[in-house]
Amino acid sequence: MTLHDLLEIIVPRGWFLSVTPGTRYVSLGGAVAADVHGKNHHNDGSIGRYVTDIQLYLPSGEILACSPENNADLFWASIGGMGLTGFIGEIGLRLRRIPSAYIKAQHHEASDLDTLFKLFADSTYDAPYTVAWIDSLSRGAKLGRGVLMCGHHAELDELSADLRQHPHSLKAARAIRIPFDVPPWLMNPYSISLFNALYHRIEGGKRSSFITDYRKFFYPLDALLNWNRLYGKRGFLQYQCVIPEPHAYEGMRKLIERIVSSRHSSFLAVLKRMGPAGQGMLSFPMAGYTLALDLTLSDSRLFTLLNELDELVIGYGGRTYLAKDARLSANTFRAMYPRYGEWLEAKRRVDPGGCLSSSLSRRLKIGEAP
Repeated sequence: MTLHDLLEIIVPRGWFLSVTPGTRYVSLGGAVAADVHGKNHHNDGSIGRYVTDIQLYLPSGEILACSPENNADLFWASIGGMGLTGFIGEIGLRLRRIPSAYIKAQHHEASDLDTLFKLFADSTYDAPYTVAWIDSLSRGAKLGRGVLMCGHHAELDELSADLRQHPHSLKAARAIRIPFDVPPWLMNPYSISLFNALYHRIEGGKRSSFITDYRKFFYPLDALLNWNRLYGKRGFLQYQCVIPEPHAYEGMRKLIERIVSSRHSSFLAVLKRMGPAGQGMLSFPMAGYTLALDLTLSDSRLFTLLNELDELVIGYGGRTYLAKDARLSANTFRAMYPRYGEWLEAKRRVDPGGCLSSSLSRRLKIGEAP
């Protein structure tokens, strides 16, 4: 079952996911196995916090019921365990009651990274859901400029009269299909700088709050089918890291400075504030700030840049997100995930032969001794 399938059932009945990532086209089991987080992590944590129990299919053929009270070590090894402890079958999940299928959103323009962090830290601008888009190519006095986007589930009295008649029903969405691979010469720092400047002006210029449906607020890219084709035939890499407090601002500034100096372009650069870490042994979130990037795979120098970013992240006690990783090294993984040894004990208890593996686990040697 995908999150899309689940939302189609629960939203018309007045319920929503307690935590959702930036796309609804992922499986519920995969979301739990990655312990996904969303725009509300600073308030509500990751999805593992709302999982009451899971049904785990083991390599032995046994089906094991796991929860925070029953087989707790295996439960927390599976929340964020990337599917390597067993196949997740049934899931018990706590949902959130919502007054409508709409979001009341408010944008706040930030002229630089310092202003953006001040907005995040100011309780005046806090909201149940907050995320910031940043211009990954702006430099100098405009380094890290962006738009803070806040929102909450709209109450009935915040909706127009026509929307109040059916507050949990939405019209069928029409997606735009990208019909061809964009030529690589169009994807250059100059064209992306122009796009970023335009986006910053339009989205940052929205001074008044506005009503939008939950799909546009949480899943903007889902409206573009085959959106990966915007990056051409070479494709792109995703990179997401988190840097803990109290040095998150310093670390993020150095990361962004290095990215800007490299001139590697990104349409999508997202900054979020994170709340306390979850209990999953290999869960990504920790208290601090996370930066997510989609980077055009223009040449091999991108891998050198990302290795340098890894070193910066490790130096500040942070980590990268396994659910988006395509090139991390085994040694770097171990430096970023200190509970790996604890996770390995639980893994070996239910999969002593190492039957369960993936391309990710084989590259990172997950399942081998620390």
